[in-house]
Amino acid sequence: MVDLPKRKVGIVACSGEELAEGTVTRLAALKVLEQLKPGETVTICLPLFLAGGEGDRAFAKFYPTIAVDGCELRCAARATEMYSSKPAASLMVRDLISEHGIAQPEGKRRLNTAGLQLVDVTAERIAGLVDELLKKQWSRREGSFVEAQAIPVLQAEVAETEKVATCSCGSGIPIQKVSISGQEVTFIALPLIFQQLREAGKAPNQATLKELMDTVKIYNLVPAKDEMAYVAALADEYAAYWAREAAK
Repeated sequence: MVDLPKRKVGIVACSGEELAEGTVTRLAALKVLEQLKPGETVTICLPLFLAGGEGDRAFAKFYPTIAVDGCELRCAARATEMYSSKPAASLMVRDLISEHGIAQPEGKRRLNTAGLQLVDVTAERIAGLVDELLKKQWSRREGSFVEAQAIPVLQAEVAETEKVATCSCGSGIPIQKVSISGQEVTFIALPLIFQQLREAGKAPNQATLKELMDTVKIYNLVPAKDEMAYVAALADEYAAYWAREAAK
């Protein structure tokens, strides 16, 4: 298995600047990232995500995400589902205003007292969702939960992770696009898989190809009816990669 980051939860905040609620989402996500759940969360830059940041989109599929929206438009949740997969959880700041009886937040760059209170409430709700998601088994290949039971080993792994706040911008899961039967297929983690095999000195051959496919299937769905085409295409891609590296 390739050396990918330990499981984390991605936070996609709408960050809309025209509403105070947008500022609340941004500050709440930052509080979770830096104070409440460092080492267990990353933020996903919504503008980069929308602009075609493939690594960020792959991250949002590979790991469970929480969409945090300010208003009923739910831009963060819709964008995540459109370009990656449905968020594992979502919340809207305006719902929390009603639920907690908080006054309407005001201010875009500098929030009023109600806005700052709402930041704390939103951050606590996000942190609670993070705890819930980390107790569920997530299918990397399907981009969804496979069951809702706790996984003690996962909690141990999280505890051992260095508590440093991170952002996924520019450092999402690496991907590679391959043409198969005339269609472009995106493979998650393929660059790392190639690199790992190369560093292990495993030249292109049948044994290496089997290991390659076994690893690819951990992170990607390979349709049974198309498996032979996938095998042939990935064999060619790895052989080309091996030749390029050998020529350096």
